[in-house]
Amino acid sequence: MKKIDHLALDGHALELFLAVLEEGSVTAAATRLGLTQSAVSHALNKLRWIAGDPLFAKSGRGIVATAHAQALAAKARALIDEMRNFAGGVTFEPALAQLSLTVAANDFQRDLLLPRFFHHAARQVKSLNLRVIPSQSPSPAMLRENRCDLLITPLPPSGIDIVQKRLLSDHYVCYYDPKARAEPAGRGAYLAARHVTVVYTDNERLDFDRRLAANGFHRDIAISVPSFSGVPSFLRGSQMLASMPSLLASSVMRGFAQTRIPLASRARTLAELPMFMVWHQRYQKDPTHRWIRAQLETVAATAGA
Repeated sequence: MKKIDHLALDGHALELFLAVLEEGSVTAAATRLGLTQSAVSHALNKLRWIAGDPLFAKSGRGIVATAHAQALAAKARALIDEMRNFAGGVTFEPALAQLSLTVAANDFQRDLLLPRFFHHAARQVKSLNLRVIPSQSPSPAMLRENRCDLLITPLPPSGIDIVQKRLLSDHYVCYYDPKARAEPAGRGAYLAARHVTVVYTDNERLDFDRRLAANGFHRDIAISVPSFSGVPSFLRGSQMLASMPSLLASSVMRGFAQTRIPLASRARTLAELPMFMVWHQRYQKDPTHRWIRAQLETVAATAGA
């Protein structure tokens, strides 16, 4: 029997293992890490030998992790964190950096910030691969389990190991098609109209909609779509209203008129929309992550203006 050499294990192999585990596909993991499929397969075979387990089994068109692989995932993440801490004194040189970054964001935050962030950051580093995943209703587990490096959301998850910083502040406004109707003349007309809104695929409503309901304001929601980009086609040519972030006026809501939410003095508080970037404590002092956060802050300042 060959003696298993545990010293043959390295951080890249652990990162690869976690990528395959999270993607459920060798091909998808290779794309995420910027590697060839054969390179991932070769490294995975080496890891199987070290772990003494097949790690993954075929299931339909994809693969599923074995029970042993599931048990190893938490240990792998902990080991990567320890390696990161060990190298904490290393300086970061953008011009030499080859970055692979996963950011969780829903469509508003994604379209507002991430294209600008990518072009801004990519000019300064050797290479940048950006993967964007939906945040839906964000949870601390997304950051604790390294499903993403950064989370951008108006509703940051809480936890003693979760760090947040406000990027910008926006507010909700009432959009309507000026070719089909006039702006709502006061609170009564606003509440009486039929509305288009967003309900994410995990059945999570907009924070604005929840705040209105909690304060006793009830509207007739005619249509719910899973993203902001789905609203315009329903709103165009109709008598309906849509309450959405003001910063969408120059993108998906271009061509529509907007007015303040007509709920008198309470409107300002109810319509507030802060935007936060959120990360795990493990990255707090990491020089690469600090640089990434600084670039996102720079972009957010421009987008907010």
